[in-house]
Amino acid sequence: MTNELQSVITAEVEIKGSIKSAGTVRMDGKLDGDLTCVGDAIIGKTATIKGTVSANSISIEGAINGTLLAKDKIEMKSTARVNGDIKSKRLSVEDGVTFIGKSEVNPAGGPAATAKTESAFGDSRYDESKAALLGKSSVAYMAGT
Repeated sequence: MTNELQSVITAEVEIKGSIKSAGTVRMDGKLDGDLTCVGDAIIGKTATIKGTVSANSISIEGAINGTLLAKDKIEMKSTARVNGDIKSKRLSVEDGVTFIGKSEVNPAGGPAATAKTESAFGDSRYDESKAALLGKSSVAYMAGT
């Protein structure tokens, strides 16, 4: 994630509509619409988003109900609550995350392999440095349970 922030939407702000940014956006407020960033999207603990988030990398501490599309990495912090599908080259999930949806993680960045994983609840015990999931998975994930 880039440390240089270009736009900040504070917790007191509620937006209905889409946001497009040529840089990085930190969202701490409420968004009912899509967030599209050329840079990174940082979703703070107090943020709630209903819509698609598309960015270079996405870091989530708040709640998202929608699709996540990252060119590089999706990072779910322990307080993240995600209900929707995700797609990225890399994925990081901390203990405590609630994730319900489908994931497509492909480090090679090309078309996904045909391997499929179906699970009601994922196991939060894994070595993140060695984790690489090719293909698609349908997961209801509640880490730390």
